[in-house]
Amino acid sequence: MDTMFNKMLALVFVFAASVFLVINNNGVDASHNIYSRLQNAAAVEVKQLHRTGYHFQPPKHWINDPNAPMYFNGIYHLFYQYNPKGAVWGNIVWAHSVSKDLINWEALPPAIFPSKPFDINGTWSGSATILPGNKPIILYTGLDADKRQIQNYAVPANYSDPYLREWIKPDDNPLVVPSQEMNSSQFRDPTTAWWHNGHWRILVGGKRKHRGMAWLYRSIDFKYWVKAKHPLHSAPETGMWECPDFFPLALNGRSGVDTSKVGEYVKHILKVSLDETRYEYYTLGKYFPEKDRYVPDNTSVDGRAGLRLDYGNFYASKTFFDPSKNRRILWGWANESDAADDDKAKGWAGVQTIPRVVWLSPDAKQVVQWPIKELETLRGLKVDMNNQNVEQGQHVEVKEITAAQADVEVTFSLGSLDKAEEFDPNWANLDAQTVCSLRRSDVPGGVGPFGLLTLASQNLDEFTPVFFRVFKTKENKHKVLMCSDAKSSSLRPFNEKLYRPSFAGFVDVDLSANKKISLRTLIDHSVVESFGAGGKTCITSRVYPTLAVNDAAHLFVFNNGTEPVTVQTLTAWSMNAPQQMNQNLEF
Repeated sequence: MDTMFNKMLALVFVFAASVFLVINNNGVDASHNIYSRLQNAAAVEVKQLHRTGYHFQPPKHWINDPNAPMYFNGIYHLFYQYNPKGAVWGNIVWAHSVSKDLINWEALPPAIFPSKPFDINGTWSGSATILPGNKPIILYTGLDADKRQIQNYAVPANYSDPYLREWIKPDDNPLVVPSQEMNSSQFRDPTTAWWHNGHWRILVGGKRKHRGMAWLYRSIDFKYWVKAKHPLHSAPETGMWECPDFFPLALNGRSGVDTSKVGEYVKHILKVSLDETRYEYYTLGKYFPEKDRYVPDNTSVDGRAGLRLDYGNFYASKTFFDPSKNRRILWGWANESDAADDDKAKGWAGVQTIPRVVWLSPDAKQVVQWPIKELETLRGLKVDMNNQNVEQGQHVEVKEITAAQADVEVTFSLGSLDKAEEFDPNWANLDAQTVCSLRRSDVPGGVGPFGLLTLASQNLDEFTPVFFRVFKTKENKHKVLMCSDAKSSSLRPFNEKLYRPSFAGFVDVDLSANKKISLRTLIDHSVVESFGAGGKTCITSRVYPTLAVNDAAHLFVFNNGTEPVTVQTLTAWSMNAPQQMNQNLEF
């Protein structure tokens, strides 16, 4: 990056940093904790302990939302929120990386940074759309001189550059501003646009009193936008809807479809990130394009009781349609769970999850996810375990692989479900995470808990268990709980504010047919990313062990239920690092 650009960027940050403090202290952006003393504290030394080996990360400093992934002329682009000045949130720019395989990434200069009246106080999340003529455009939220959240656009300076290195923010911005009756401090994160019947449409997340809003705007030419008379969808008592994502999924098969696809062969999904909970929720339903209404199915619920793409450290996700492989890909931010002073000390914070392919389950009642096929190119040394019986209290080690950086696929076979413990009627109104906190991996059961002990120390002083537990309801049906429990992940004292939740979700699977359930877990030093029952339930955990690090980390299969379980098949791989992971990022 040239010297003049560096000087200009530095001057912008000096001005913008002072404004950020006022904005956030007034509650404009409730999404991130503000540590003003650390926002501009550049990393003197980047500590490698807990840094991931194969997940997307810059060399140092803070990252959050994967703003606008897209595929353009043979190149994958990822724009993401980045603080080039420190390891906590602040000074946010749109960092930009490119890849040919979604695994190896080359960093480019930032695409967008605060510099004009319509974004001088911030360049926040947004989306990318490919317009007719194969012309990409970015929509993003800017904070203007009046501290309003407004929606702006940026275009490439040179469409013939396959890397799209430079982006221009035209002076006719903004495109969309909040009307007088709207809350201008709760109006952000424009979606990828879709086209139908002569109009482009976008959503912008918002809040009216305590009602979450997906504000709808239409345009004929992508320049002049008109707010619809009603939102596409809204829900009471859900608070601010951040990072909305609205897209179709094919009713049959795993192929992706273009964002503008409508009709009887697709079902739509509306995903929102709830600022109040810091979790994401989605509904599946019917989109009526002529009325511009979205109606969730009766099996989908808005808000905290709804479905989640991931039941762990996962937020601000974004999908895009990949026409080169006819698939829809999901990115998510594995949001940091460490303390701010630790982030400054180690010099970095935040990673992006492994990209996932998403599709509809056969019954069209939920989304299924699976890591992209390209990830398998990083697999190294392989070990297998077949037909291994695991009795109650046993821990069988999976040896020879690099347990701190691994990919594990396992199928468990259950001899009988008769010993499944009763699902306490008092838990009927509890979420899965609360049930997991009451029935952790060290609490004996009937059928389960069984699964993996990841990032475990030799004597099990530290471990992060990923496991299943089977219950029986009063209707004599089986209810499967999947947990990724960070409570035992670190020996650090609990007064150090290290976030160690019992993440969990229920798995929609019928075990009565063949009494088998699968688990895939991606282990990467401080990330444990798990996919239960073929990707029906996904949980990402951020953990920070003190003993189970690098070569001192171990991996075990365990069972703490009275019913023996059989590891029918287990394959584990040591995972290599990508050849390139943003090493050239400089500011």
